[in-house]
Amino acid sequence: MARVILHNGVVITPQRSLAGGLIMDDGRIVSVFDTAGDGFCPAPEDTVIDVNGQYITPGFIDIQTHGAGGADFMDGTVEAFLQGAETHLQYGTTTVVPTTLTSTMDELYRTLDLFREAKKASTHGPCLYGLHLEGPYFSMEQRGAQDPRYIKHPDRSEYMQVLDYSDDIVRWTLAPELPGALEMARVLKERGIIASIGHSDAIYEEVLDAVAAGFDLVTHLYSGMSGLKRIHGYRYAGVIETALLVDQLFVEVIADGHHLPESLLKLIYKNKGSDRICLVTDSMRAAGMPAGTYRLGSLTDGQEVLVEDGVAKLPDRTAFAGSVATANILLKTMVEVAGVSPQQAVTMLTATPAQVLGIQDHKGTLAPGKQGDVVVMDKNFQVTQVYVGGTQVVPAAQRS
Repeated sequence: MARVILHNGVVITPQRSLAGGLIMDDGRIVSVFDTAGDGFCPAPEDTVIDVNGQYITPGFIDIQTHGAGGADFMDGTVEAFLQGAETHLQYGTTTVVPTTLTSTMDELYRTLDLFREAKKASTHGPCLYGLHLEGPYFSMEQRGAQDPRYIKHPDRSEYMQVLDYSDDIVRWTLAPELPGALEMARVLKERGIIASIGHSDAIYEEVLDAVAAGFDLVTHLYSGMSGLKRIHGYRYAGVIETALLVDQLFVEVIADGHHLPESLLKLIYKNKGSDRICLVTDSMRAAGMPAGTYRLGSLTDGQEVLVEDGVAKLPDRTAFAGSVATANILLKTMVEVAGVSPQQAVTMLTATPAQVLGIQDHKGTLAPGKQGDVVVMDKNFQVTQVYVGGTQVVPAAQRS
């Protein structure tokens, strides 16, 4: 296999941005070079690409998405997994963690089966790293767009059966204040599965108990969770304030320009920094699609939602129902609205989620030995080229 050399770009790493490029060989990055230094010496058989001053970044890692391109990951087909993931790939996401919604247990088991098949079938697309189960163990008060018919308390026999059934579960979101939730978190931690706080009405003390039990991530901060509340006249911090206060907690941010305004994006960044924030799309099937009416969740049992003004909403417009963002939009929002540097924005979509997933040794940064998952994008955050394992999968002509 010939080497691939990208040059005349701006290489973005967590530590710095430098004018230069990189070399990929046999599926991995072998060198990152600075044009002010040694540069590169191509061989005749090398593929050499001048990126004309564009950004060169690691492939994006989306740890929470429900679908894209008209497909939901709970549609009940292998094709839906592939279509959703490949749509995200066009916008730079090279590692995807498909996310479920609260549903019947039969539907959940069917999704587990189909994901296993989709992983085998996805030979030329993004990495389908593992599944994120969002629910059904949620606070009814903080359910958001989750279907109330299936919300319940943790049932040990039920979740143990699910965990024993599939090795593909990499994270599970639940409300830690529910009876049995802390015990479940300890089980997840023992199995190397991320326990994440979400759709929760917990107060500060309950979140601290959750952290001690093994929770280390907060699902889509500010969405579906408690804030400051008064109980019998006394004020109590909620999940939001506790997430900002507890340094060790990672948080997800839906930086689609709609879920969170400028002030909250800046507040989160000021408190957590790029090494504790994961940018996520939390996208539903309408990501990459026109406005209109869609289903959140499966086509057979999902809820109807309205996509307008660049976001998905419940039909009565009382709440958002997931985003329609693609990964590059998250970067654009953080840079242009929250005022962070491109370097820090990229870190929140690459290095930090890689750390959360525990795959930082081979993904998430541009360094020798890492997998050749690479994105080229212009200064307006439009993706022009994508490489997976050193192979170009999205050529510039496709992203016109």
